[in-house]
Amino acid sequence: MNAIRSLALFVVLTGIGPTLGYSASPLTFEKDVRPILKAHCFHCHGESGVKEAELDVRLRHWIVAGGDSGEAIVAGNPDESLLLDRVTSGDMPPGDKNLSDGDIATLREWIQQGAKTAREEPESLDAGDYITEEERAFWSFQPISRPQLPAVASSRVATPIDAFVLHRLESQGLAFSEAADRYTLIRRATFDLWGLPPDPESVEAFVHDPSPNAYENLIDRLLASPRYGERWGRHWLDVAGYADSDGYTNTDVEREFAYFYRDYVIDSFNDDKPLDQFVVEQLAGDELVDEAGGSGELTPQRIAQLAATGFLRMAPDGTAAGGPERDLAINSTIADTIDIVSTSLLGLTVGCARCHDHRYDPISQADYHRLRAIFEPALDWKKWKTPLQRRISLYTEADKQARAAVEARANEATAARTRRQQEHLDRTLYEELLVVPDEKREPLKAAYQTEKAKRTAEQVALLAEYPSVASISAGSLYLYSQQRARRANDIEKAAAEREARYIAEAQKKIAAESPDVVVTAISLEQHHPTGFAEIQRYREAAAICRKLDSKKELADLQSEIAEIRSTAPKENFLRVLTEPVNHTPESHLFIRGDHNQLGQTVGPGELTVLQSFTPVQIEANDPDRSTTGRRLAYARHLTSGKHPLLARVLINRMWLHHFGRGIVDSPGDFGRLGSEPTHPELLDWLADDLMRGGWKMKRMHRMMMLSTTYTQGSHRTEKLDRIDPDNRLYARMSIRRLESEAIRDAMIAATGVMTSEMHGPPVPVKEDAVGQIVLGKEKLDGERKPTGEDNDFEGVSRRSVYVQVRRSRPLAVLETFDIATVSPNCTERNFSNVAPQSLLMMNSQFAIDHAERLADQMIRADDDPAQQISQAWKQCFGNSIENTVLVEMMEFVEKQTAAFRARNSKLTPAAAHRLALASACQAMFSTNEFLYVD
Repeated sequence: MNAIRSLALFVVLTGIGPTLGYSASPLTFEKDVRPILKAHCFHCHGESGVKEAELDVRLRHWIVAGGDSGEAIVAGNPDESLLLDRVTSGDMPPGDKNLSDGDIATLREWIQQGAKTAREEPESLDAGDYITEEERAFWSFQPISRPQLPAVASSRVATPIDAFVLHRLESQGLAFSEAADRYTLIRRATFDLWGLPPDPESVEAFVHDPSPNAYENLIDRLLASPRYGERWGRHWLDVAGYADSDGYTNTDVEREFAYFYRDYVIDSFNDDKPLDQFVVEQLAGDELVDEAGGSGELTPQRIAQLAATGFLRMAPDGTAAGGPERDLAINSTIADTIDIVSTSLLGLTVGCARCHDHRYDPISQADYHRLRAIFEPALDWKKWKTPLQRRISLYTEADKQARAAVEARANEATAARTRRQQEHLDRTLYEELLVVPDEKREPLKAAYQTEKAKRTAEQVALLAEYPSVASISAGSLYLYSQQRARRANDIEKAAAEREARYIAEAQKKIAAESPDVVVTAISLEQHHPTGFAEIQRYREAAAICRKLDSKKELADLQSEIAEIRSTAPKENFLRVLTEPVNHTPESHLFIRGDHNQLGQTVGPGELTVLQSFTPVQIEANDPDRSTTGRRLAYARHLTSGKHPLLARVLINRMWLHHFGRGIVDSPGDFGRLGSEPTHPELLDWLADDLMRGGWKMKRMHRMMMLSTTYTQGSHRTEKLDRIDPDNRLYARMSIRRLESEAIRDAMIAATGVMTSEMHGPPVPVKEDAVGQIVLGKEKLDGERKPTGEDNDFEGVSRRSVYVQVRRSRPLAVLETFDIATVSPNCTERNFSNVAPQSLLMMNSQFAIDHAERLADQMIRADDDPAQQISQAWKQCFGNSIENTVLVEMMEFVEKQTAAFRARNSKLTPAAAHRLALASACQAMFSTNEFLYVD
C-alpha cells in the first residue's frame, strides 16, 4: 500500500500523467494551501480557540512559528518540515481521513517554492471572519452581470439561449441536432409543464395544425392550465421540504393543515406570481401586515401571505413531545429550517457551518449564527411554541355565529339526552331493587342515593353486599343494558315467588268460610288485590326491562348530537410562522454547535462573503414595525436584484426541470464542492433577464421552450458520444425518466379516471396487510392490524401532488421511482434504474388495477381486439400503434388468453380475453416509451 502511495505521489510530483505540473506555476498559501488546511486541519488547529499542540494553521506566519514541537514548516525545505512529515506519514489528520496524494503534493511543492503568500497577512484574526481574496473571487459570489450575446451565424438561433449554447457547441466542432417531430414536442412539453401525458385528441390536433404558430400556441395553452401549477408547484415543494407530518420521532405526527401551504404554492405558480414576491411572502409574509396598514383582517391576500410562511414550518418538528431532549429537538428544527432556506434560496450548504467554520466555503460559524439570528425572534428556542401554538384560525365572524347557533341546538339535544339517561338510571335502580329482600329495599335505595362522602358505615356495608345496585352509574349503564335478559328473568322469578305466596295467603284466609274455593293466579285479584297489583307491577317491569335498550337509545341520541354539531362550519387553521410583538431575543454563537455552551453574542446579518459587492445592514429591531422586521429586511435584500445567488439559483433550478440537468449540476450547492456552471455566461444572462422581466416564470418558460436548444431531437451519434457523452453542451435533447409522481399520474390519466379536483386535505395513506404503503384510510382490528380495502374511496384518483406526504410512510408506487426525500428537503431528485421498479410494474396492485381499468374501458368501447389494443396504445402514448407492433400485441393477447384458460378451465372466453388485454395494457405501462420522455 505504501509503495502504491509513494508511486502515486511520485507521479504527481514529476508531472507524469494527467497532472497540473505544479512546478510550472507559483503556488500561494491563500489559493492552494489554505483550502486544504481549512478542510482538514482548522478544526483542531485554530478554529474556535482550539489549538492542539499550540499550533494554529489558519495563517502562514503562524504555521512558520509552529507550536509545541517547534517550526511546522521550513520554507524551501520540505524534508525538514514537520507539518509535511506528519501528513505524509498519515499521522495527521487523525483517523482515516488522510490527505490525498494530490493535496500532499501541493503542500510539498508550496514549501519547496518558499511557502509564499499572495499578499501580506493580518497579524491576528481578532477582527472577525477572515476571507481571502481568492475565496471572495469564487464565481457564485460575484455580482450577476448581463453578458453580450455571442455572435453566431445560424438560422437556428430562435432565442438568446441558443446563441450562448451554439457558441459553445461551435467551439467544440458541434452543432444542434435536427428538430424533434411534433409528436415528440407535444409529449415533451406537456410532461414538462403538466407532469401528464397529452391526450390523443390534443396530439392529433397539434400534429396536424397547419399554423406556423402551432407550437407557440401549445406552450401558451399548457401554461394557462391549472395543471401547470400542480406540476411546478411540486418542484418547489421538493426544495421546501413539504410534508404532511412532523417527522423527527417514530410517531411521525400528522400535520393536519399543512396543505394550505401546498395550495398556496400551486396557486402562486398558476397566477404567475413574481418570484421575488413569492420569496418575500414565504420568508416574511406575516411581517407584511404593517405594509397593509396594520389591519388584522383575514382577507384572501392576507391569508395567502400567512399561508406562505408555512415554508418556514416545513422542517421536521418533534417539539410537541416534550421530555428531557426537548431543547435538542427545538434546535434541530431550527437547524433544519436554516438548511431549507439556504439550499433552496442561496444554493449554499450553510448548515455545514453550524458547529464549526465551513470546511470548503468561506462561511464561518459566526456567519451561520448571524443568519440564524434573522429568524430567532420567530424561532426563539428559549420561548418555543409547539406546532399547535403556531396556528391561526380561519374562522370568520359569520362562521362563529353559525357555530354558536349549532352549538345551542346541540346543547338542547345534550340536555334531553342527559334527562333520558337519568330516566334509564332511575329505571335500572328500580329494577335492581325489585329483586332484593323487602326489608332491605328502602335502606338500600337510601344508601345509593346518599352522596358517597356522606354515607354511614352501615350504608357502605349494605352497598357492598349488593354490588349490582352500588355499581349503577352513567358509565356502567351500557353493561346493565347488555344484562337486560338476566335482570328480567330475576324479576319474573321474584314475581312468581310472590304470586305463590300471595295465593297461599289468600287460600288460608278464605279456607274457614269457603273451603271449596280454590285461589288461582286468575282469581288472585279478587282474593288478594294488593298482592295481585304488586305482581302485575313486577311483570310490567320485566317486560319493559326486556324491551328498552338504554345503550342503543343513548348512542342514537349521541349520534344525533354529533350530527347537529357536524353542520357547524369546520374550523380550519393556517400553520404559520409569526413573531411575538416587541420580542427581540439575544442571539449567541453555540460553541461547537452545543446550545448549552453559549459563546459570543451575534446580531442578524448576511453571510460575510456576500457583503463584498452588496453590503446590507439588517437592523436588530425595526422601530416602525410591530415585529423586528429582520426576516422582511433579509427577504428584500435577497430580491433586490443585486444579490449574487438568488436569481442564479432559481433560474438554474428552472433549467434543470426543462433539460434534465442544471447549468450548475448541483442545484443545492453553488459552493466549492458543487459543480461549476457549464455555461456561466448563459446562467448570468438568464438570471439577469429573469429579474429584468419582473421575476415572471411563465415568460422564462416560453423563452426556454421556444429555443432550438429545447426543441431539438434527442438522437445520439458516435461523434456526440465521443465529445460530449453526458450532453453537457446541449447538442441534443437528453432523454429523461419521468418522476415518480408523473409515472403514477400518467397511469391514472391513461385510464381516464383522473379527477381534476384541486386543493384541500391530502389523500391519506396507510399500511396494508403486507406492510406496503397504499392509499386509504387506516382501519385497524383489535390487534391493531390493518383491515379492509379502500380501492374506490374518494380521492383515490387524484393527482399525486395531493397524496399525503407522510415522512414515515412514503407511498410505495412513488417511493420505488425515487420520490423526494424530505430530510429536511430535496434539492434534486435521484433517477435510479433498478429491478424493484420493474417488479412493481409487474406485481403491484396499483399497476394491475389500472391495467384492468384500461382494458375494461377498451372492451366497453369496441368488440374488436385489434381496435381495443390500438386504442389502449393511443391512451398510453398519444400516437397510433405501428402495424408490426400491433401484430405482435395481437399474438401476445391470443397467447395470454389461451394461457389463462389453460390455468383456469372455469374462465369464460370473454373473461380470459379481459385478463389478457389487461396484461397487454400493463406491458404498455412498463415500456421505456411510457416511463421516459425524449
